[in-house]
Amino acid sequence: IPKKEWARDTLRMLLLLGAAVAVCSVLSRVHDDNNPFAVLIFVLAVAIVALVTNGYVWGVLASVIGVFCVNYMFTYPFWSFDMSITGYPLTFVVMLVVSVVISTLTTRVKQTERLRYEIESEKLRADLLRALSHDLRTPLASIEGADSLLLEQPDLSEAERRTLLEQIRQETRWLTRITENMLSVTRMAGEQVSLHRTDEVVEEIVDSAVMKLRRSRHALPVTVIRPQEILTAPMDATLMEQVILNLLENAVLHAKGMTCLTLRVFTLGQRAVFEVIDNGCGIPKERLKTLFTGTTLTQDTSSGGKHGMGIGLSVCAAIIKAHGGEIKAESTPGEGTTIRFWLETEEVDTEETEDEQ
Repeated sequence: IPKKEWARDTLRMLLLLGAAVAVCSVLSRVHDDNNPFAVLIFVLAVAIVALVTNGYVWGVLASVIGVFCVNYMFTYPFWSFDMSITGYPLTFVVMLVVSVVISTLTTRVKQTERLRYEIESEKLRADLLRALSHDLRTPLASIEGADSLLLEQPDLSEAERRTLLEQIRQETRWLTRITENMLSVTRMAGEQVSLHRTDEVVEEIVDSAVMKLRRSRHALPVTVIRPQEILTAPMDATLMEQVILNLLENAVLHAKGMTCLTLRVFTLGQRAVFEVIDNGCGIPKERLKTLFTGTTLTQDTSSGGKHGMGIGLSVCAAIIKAHGGEIKAESTPGEGTTIRFWLETEEVDTEETEDEQ
């Protein structure tokens, strides 16, 4: 066990047992040393110790210490050990057994939750690998085909050569985005997620994501609605920019028939809320359930059947979850889709302004 973790768990155990002693001392004064609650209070303390520490050791150790504390401090004769009084040995043995059982069960529940989390993480990785193999195949074939034409057909016109080169560039950018998404999800799916979060100006993150979207050949103008006041929120700026860019790119690629794309930022209490709104074809209700799981791998005819859905949105969900936020989607087929996520921030009053980029 790392020394830092060992010291942390020791401190937590001592603080909780100290709190139990303090509560029992107060109750003893109130009841003139007749304290019928000491056993229950220490059993509760042991359960909490098992809940906030790692492994069996701390819960069992707290159980033993709790039994001795009850016997020595809160059982007549006070401030001495005495197991000779009728019924006392059985009482303390039962208390020790109950405390150990509670500690063991609590630890097992924590281990079960940890195992479930690991299984979900492995499932996410497996889904992403399937999605990756699905989405890499066509762009790689397209790049290889365009490159072969350029090498084997020297008599191509300048316009045809530029078209093939542009195709290679677009497919290369798409592959770059997939790689970035995969690296991010791998980072988010780990058991220990460590984000470098600092207070960032939301407007700067939004502007950077929109500028990157504009480099795409098929990108539509984005209407950005934002607060007039400066809005800051603790975040990993690189990852949050990727979330916004992924959501915008997803709308451009898959919202068939879309003529209007809006990015809206506003505050709601202590939350900064982001909305990506399109007026495209919408998403069927049955697909909304798996939209952020990375398992929606069907092709989309609006982008020529080239790119599957699922990787980018599962990345967004993983990043938002790691930031302590939440992401949801609302859609009406034929009317459009709204994808909304929020981050914690300081409560501020803001007014919104609108511009088009």
